Amino acid sequence: MEFENTIGLETHVQLKTKTKMFCSCLLKTGCEPNTNVCPVCLGYPGALPVMNKEAVKLTVMSGLMLGSKINPHATFDRKNYFYPDMAKDYQISENGSPLCIGGGVTIQTPSGPKFIRINHIHLEEDAAKINHYATTSGVDFNRGGTPLMEIVSEPDMSSADEAIAYLTALKEMLVYAGVSDCNLEEGNMRSDVNISIRPVGETKLGTKVEIKNMNSFSGIHAALEFEARRQRECMAHSIPIVQETRRWDGEALETASMRSKENAHDYRYFPEPDLVPVELSTELVEEWRRLLPEQPEARRARMIADYGIAEYDAEVLSQHKENADYFEAAAKGLDKKAAKTLCNLYMSDVMALMNSTGRAIGECAMTPDALRSLVKLSVAGVINGPTLKELLPELFEKGGDPEAIVKERGLGAVSDTAALEAFVDQAIAANPGPVQDFKNGKKAAAGFFVGQVMKLSKGKADPKIVGGLVARKLAAL
Repeated sequence: MEFENTIGLETHVQLKTKTKMFCSCLLKTGCEPNTNVCPVCLGYPGALPVMNKEAVKLTVMSGLMLGSKINPHATFDRKNYFYPDMAKDYQISENGSPLCIGGGVTIQTPSGPKFIRINHIHLEEDAAKINHYATTSGVDFNRGGTPLMEIVSEPDMSSADEAIAYLTALKEMLVYAGVSDCNLEEGNMRSDVNISIRPVGETKLGTKVEIKNMNSFSGIHAALEFEARRQRECMAHSIPIVQETRRWDGEALETASMRSKENAHDYRYFPEPDLVPVELSTELVEEWRRLLPEQPEARRARMIADYGIAEYDAEVLSQHKENADYFEAAAKGLDKKAAKTLCNLYMSDVMALMNSTGRAIGECAMTPDALRSLVKLSVAGVINGPTLKELLPELFEKGGDPEAIVKERGLGAVSDTAALEAFVDQAIAANPGPVQDFKNGKKAAAGFFVGQVMKLSKGKADPKIVGGLVARKLAAL
């Protein structure tokens, strides 16, 4: 019998706020354990929570970015469980009335675009972090109480590749909206993965298995691939698949059973008595909607149309909003020919400088205006390619006005034909050996003379003009 996968993800995203969800403790990474804590996030008796409005705003903006319907009346509940990472033995979350309902993400698959539906998005507080050592374990409550948004998808994905495509698109949209850094290494984005299998053509879902707290795309992909095979092997050997929570063992490259899967009633949800409902007016939601950036997919299409750049280039540039913003600022006022030159320069040399220095584009000294000016000088023939390549690293490191630098140092390109012919004649007269090589059929010798002329002109000659002159002069010998 042939089976198909049904995959759904519960993605937890830490929101980009200055303070925790229900207290004024600052959110900082890299601090000593248990230093950013207070009676509220430590769950002391009598300590009362105060809601973080910014967290509500960022959750609503996420929902708007993903096409969700915003609930004007959202409520918080207590999710009761006993575990060392939750000192008060319950987590404040949204169960019955979440902030965002519906929406979804479009992904690209080999068979075309596919829409992955979102069931809902709810807001809650993150648990503390349990650190395991050689012989002991410790709990760091610095993370406890961090505003955490949970995005729950429908089981619309059918492969590990689709799950990663969904998470990639989701991450891109959330980073674009500025609601989270979505840094997987720092735990800003984690997913619980739900997978079941069913006979092809069957509409009823199979028995669901959950794999908890996956914090890398590669791990999620490998875990889904393994679990899909495991469940098929179970069916092939008439071994029942049970609803359970499993963990991914990255060393053994397999999932392992942890416990039977809890249902909602196991958590004994009940309304949080210390918090009032969240009431959102239409005016406030619309105010937050106006803060949203252009959708990444829409931006890619517009950049291709506006600047005439390739689809691949638009894809790479738009992956990081900072790069796309910088490029568009630099491209302001350029025609499509100059914009393509700018794009090629950015995709190759500028990104290479970013990689070699470890700096983002916003951390370099070169302004978008300076890069635009440099491109204009090149397109107009005021400077040649080698000069452009020479100036770019200096601008990246120190900044400055390219026009002023070119004028001050006399870096303008030599394009006067008479002057260039004199350089060519000088190079040919000084190098009889390569001349004879050319006469003997070694056409590559022409490149030697181009290089000599570039040296004589101190790099200012236009290589294309020089190449034509060299070819004509050598052919006449």
